[in-house]
Formats: sequence, C-alpha cells, structure tokens
Amino acid sequence: EVFYQDIPNSKTYKISTDGKLSTLAIDAKKASGTSFGPDGKRYVAAGGTNQIISYDANEKETMVADNIAGNDLVVAKNGNIYVTVPDGTQNPSKIYLIRPNGEKKLVDEGLKFANGITLTPDQTQLYITESASHWVWIYKIEPDGTLSYKQCYGWLHSPDNADNAWPDGLRCDTAGRVYVTSRLGIQILDQLGRVNAILPSPGGQISNCCFGGANFDTLYISCVDKVYRRKLKVRGANTFEAPVKPAKPRL
Repeated sequence: EVFYQDIPNSKTYKISTDGKLSTLAIDAKKASGTSFGPDGKRYVAAGGTNQIISYDANEKETMVADNIAGNDLVVAKNGNIYVTVPDGTQNPSKIYLIRPNGEKKLVDEGLKFANGITLTPDQTQLYITESASHWVWIYKIEPDGTLSYKQCYGWLHSPDNADNAWPDGLRCDTAGRVYVTSRLGIQILDQLGRVNAILPSPGGQISNCCFGGANFDTLYISCVDKVYRRKLKVRGANTFEAPVKPAKPRL
C-alpha cells in the first residue's frame, strides 16, 4: 500500500496494491513526510502540530516526539528515526535522531533547506537532499545512530532558468540506485553519485516518490495535485525490511 498526504486540506489517502484509492478518516495534521517502521506502524512528520506521530494498522495515533517541525523522516530497521527540519533557504537546517526510547538528539545542522531523507539499502549511510542547491548529501551512520563523514554525494541537473535543482523526496532500489525528485523530474543516480537517467516530470514540480505494488516494483510520485505511477524492472529497498548489500559499483 502507498500513503500520501494532501497537506493544505490535511487529508491522507491510501492506494491499495490493486490500485484502488481511499481516504482515511483521520486528521492528517498537515503531515508531509511518511515512513513505515519495522513495527508495522506508519510514521509521519505532522507540520500542523510540530510532532512525529505513528499510526498502527487501525489508525490509532501515538505521539512519538514533540516540538519538532519536521519536513521528512525515515525509520530504520533498528527503530531509529531521522528527521529533516528546514528553516527556509537562508537559515541552517537541522537533522534530528529520535531513538526508540524517545530520546531526541541533534545530529547535524547547516544544509540550505534539508528536505528528503532516506537510507542506503544496507542502512549504513543516510542520504539527504539540500533543496536550495544542486546537491544530495551522504552521511555515515555510527553504531550509536549519530552521523559522521558528511560529504556531497550527487550533483543534480536543473532547468536553464533555475538557480537550483530543488531536490525533494528520494528513495533507493535494492541495486543501490537513488531516485531523486527535482525540478526536471526523477533523477536516477548510481552508487557513485552520477546521474544516469532522468524521468521527465509529467507537468510541474515532483515533490516525493516511493516504491509500491505487490512486489515493490512500481514507482509512485506526487506531482502538484496528482499522483502518478510507473512500473519498473527494479525492486525498491524498504527501510523496514532487513538491510541488503548491493553489488559493488562499477566504473
């Protein structure tokens, strides 16, 4: 199943594996980022209340963390949650780690509008998009969940009339490719950070993407007020599943 948010109207929609659309009878609290945890719960960054909230299979709501104006988040297999907290394009963004016991820890700051966030397929590193630039950044995840070795990972293309690529949501497949939403469309990077292909936008800024379908081989994207899907010959890497080690990158 795929979940996505209508932020202005604070609604949550669900697309089942057979393609049927339904609206959940909950107040989405202007949520933006969504990620499933190893416990089967759906975690969201609720912008309307500045909270991280989880929902179980019956949509029972639990507050995970408070006083955090999150934009996007990802939940690792070990239960650690990483959250991007931007503050405009001029002020430094913050990245928080929320441990399974509820402890909240600042693990990085400085990016210009930190936005999308996901883990590498083996969950040893973390990707974050810097929207007010052309860059996707990468961090090493230390055993205690903190971040180190921050560096630029991939440079993204942009339209001729734009100052930045405005990368937003991103996901990985099990082969280690990274799918990044941007002004131009979905830019697909290899493990070395090189853009190998661009799937053009169907019309407007693409804000997020995820893999869904019965075999997680269908790419779903949110584009302005529409959601599109495209069948691919790859499988998405789910952060709630056991980590997988892709083959070593080739030149």
